[in-house]
Amino acid sequence: METTIFTSISQFLGLKMDFGVFIGLLLDGFGFTVGIFFITLIGSLPLGILVALARMSKIKPLSFIMGIYISFMRGTPLMLQLMFFMFAPYYLFGMPLGADWKFYACGIGFILNYAAYFAEIYRSGIQSIPRGQYEAAEVLGYTTTQTFMKIVLPQVIKRILPAMGNEIIMLVKDTSLAYVLTIAEMFSKRSEHGSVRGGGADLLGGMSDYRILLEQDREEAELLSRLGGSCGCN
Repeated sequence: METTIFTSISQFLGLKMDFGVFIGLLLDGFGFTVGIFFITLIGSLPLGILVALARMSKIKPLSFIMGIYISFMRGTPLMLQLMFFMFAPYYLFGMPLGADWKFYACGIGFILNYAAYFAEIYRSGIQSIPRGQYEAAEVLGYTTTQTFMKIVLPQVIKRILPAMGNEIIMLVKDTSLAYVLTIAEMFSKRSEHGSVRGGGADLLGGMSDYRILLEQDREEAELLSRLGGSCGCN
C-alpha cells in the first residue's frame, strides 16, 4: 500500500525513482545519523552532570570557568563550533589531520555543545528543589549522598524530562549539520539526491524527515503524559 502511494506521488512529481531507491537513499546515510546521535548522548549526558556540579561548586574559579564554557557553547552556532574543531588543530598547532579526523571533530563538537545544554538543565533541576527538603533529610539522619539519591534525584529526573526531551529532539535535527564536515549523514544524502533528481525528490525527503520528527514529538508527549498520570501531576 505504502509502495503504491509513494509510486503515485513520484509519478505526479515527474520523478524517475521507485520506493526501493528512495529507501536505499535514506539508509545510506542512516548509519552516520544514528552514530552521531548515540555518541553525542553517551558522551554529553555524563559530561553534563560533571559540568553542572562544577558550575554549582563553591570553588569560585572553577564555577567561573564552567560559566564561560556554558555561555560560549550555548551562545555560538553549532556549525561554527564544528568547523573550529575540524580546522583549529591544523591552523593553530600545525597538527597533521588524517581523513578520519572529521569524524572525531564531529563527535567532539556535538558532545561539548550538548553537554553545556544538559548541564544547565541538570543545574536548574537540582536548584529547583526547595531547601527545606535538604533540612528535613538532615533531621531524619540522611547523609548527603542518601539525600541526593533518594530524595533529590527522583524529583530532578521528573522535572527535567520535558527539557531533556526537547534537547534530544533538537539533536536529531542538528545531526544534519555534520554535512559541513563532509560527513554524508541521512539528511544530507537525501538533499544531495534531491538536487540531482529534482525538487520533487527533495520534497519527498523533506516529508519523511518531518514524519520522523512528528513521531518523536508524539512519543515524548505520551511518555510525559504517563509520568504525569502516575505521579498525580497536572
